[in-house]
Amino acid sequence: MKRLPVISLFCYALAVAVWLVDLFTPQLFVVAILMNGPIALSGLALNTRLTAALVIFAEVANIVAGYMNGAQVHYHWDTIAVGDRVLTAASFLLVAYLTIRAQDYARSAGTATERSRTAAGEKRLRRALDAVRATLNVELVLRAVVREALTLITATEVLLIVRSSQLETPTAYSMKRGSADVEVARAPLESALASLVQRTTGEARVTFALPGDPVARMLLDAHTAATLVSVRLGRATPLVLLAFADEFSRGDERLLQAFAEGATVALEQAEIFMQLGYRNEEISKQKNVIRDIVYALAHDLRTPLLAENLTMRQALDGKYGELPEPYRQILRTTLASNADVRRLVETLLLVARFESGESSTLEERVDLGEQAIRVAEELKPIAEVKHVSLETRLEARPMVIGDASEVRRAIANLAANAIEATPDSGRIELAVELEGHNARLYVRDDGYGVSPEDRPRLFERFAAGERRAGGGTGLGLYIVRLIARKYHGDVEYAPRNPTGSLFTLTLPASDGAPHA
Repeated sequence: MKRLPVISLFCYALAVAVWLVDLFTPQLFVVAILMNGPIALSGLALNTRLTAALVIFAEVANIVAGYMNGAQVHYHWDTIAVGDRVLTAASFLLVAYLTIRAQDYARSAGTATERSRTAAGEKRLRRALDAVRATLNVELVLRAVVREALTLITATEVLLIVRSSQLETPTAYSMKRGSADVEVARAPLESALASLVQRTTGEARVTFALPGDPVARMLLDAHTAATLVSVRLGRATPLVLLAFADEFSRGDERLLQAFAEGATVALEQAEIFMQLGYRNEEISKQKNVIRDIVYALAHDLRTPLLAENLTMRQALDGKYGELPEPYRQILRTTLASNADVRRLVETLLLVARFESGESSTLEERVDLGEQAIRVAEELKPIAEVKHVSLETRLEARPMVIGDASEVRRAIANLAANAIEATPDSGRIELAVELEGHNARLYVRDDGYGVSPEDRPRLFERFAAGERRAGGGTGLGLYIVRLIARKYHGDVEYAPRNPTGSLFTLTLPASDGAPHA
């Protein structure tokens, strides 16, 4: 930035010098043309105002010099000289225009170069953080932090000091440029390094070593480097990362700060994972207790829910007398809510059974069409509350082998998800077909669909796409897949055009004997 005033002063001095020479030369020798030199040189300053000021000065100087030249010869102005002055004035404008355009292009090129440099730095940062997050082992994460920091900011050496407390002997992870791997040493720190580590622990951002700092000077001499930066990692137990290099830029500072924040998160995740691993055995011992609690709660909830459903359905059927329509609507809404709770209870029971290896072993011939009709009848109150049309279409009545309650649960989960994901006045169809040796149940809706980024994990536990679609727990489609695969089938999703979803449950059709 210091070169800008120098360029400005030089341009003005050159312009004044040209003007003074022009004042004392003959009319036909138009020295003012040399004014284009300072105007063109002003482009180096990338300062449009400087260029404009020089043009104004040149135009005024050209007029004054032309007048003085004529005055020196008894106030006689030669026609050729006047024409040359006009052309010279026009050349000032042309050179100024070209200079300003060149400045614009230079700024654009500088901006593009800076963007390219920033993009390259961000790409290196993403690659470095991906490498750090590639493992959930704390030791491997620490080694990756040192290795990736060395490459990220092109350092000559990187040190990572790990110490849980002031009384504990620190562990130093280090790596130099060209080394094959990270070195680990557990030993007391030298005084200069201990002092810098202590200072960095209290800082929240990247710290540059000051030239006049004697502690930094000692470390730079010891590590034969010209520059040193340090940054704190971790929150509960701060770690200190030190990087030595021949030169650091402000861009390196930004990258190192972002890297430190990402590495801190990776270390915390690894620590949590390892803590969970240490407790895994204890959790495993408690698994049966938790399963029994789920069973007990689920069974205790089922009984009152069934009793409430029975009472409300009897009321709707008129067993207790004619009810006003607002009250009937309240009953229908409550029935739909109870159905949601009952499905949640049954889903929790199924998850507990499947994941503990205690799912049903019953295998019988099940009419897939009949189960679809039963599910439609069960979910009809929920669909009516949402003003959604729920229809069944049976192209065939294929038989499959399995537990009828589990097959019905898979169909119910698909249909319930479709209801939740379909807006008012929407339409849902449960269709059953026989295709070769496979029985297929199609659930079509014209709802909101599933976003492309959520589709790969749609059938996993606690899938985000299912929760947004209205699945609630994120377990509904997970259960469908468990049931389908248990009976040698599968479940698939496909988007519909323009909106909506198509879920296909495929099970082997029964030929009269249970599937082996």
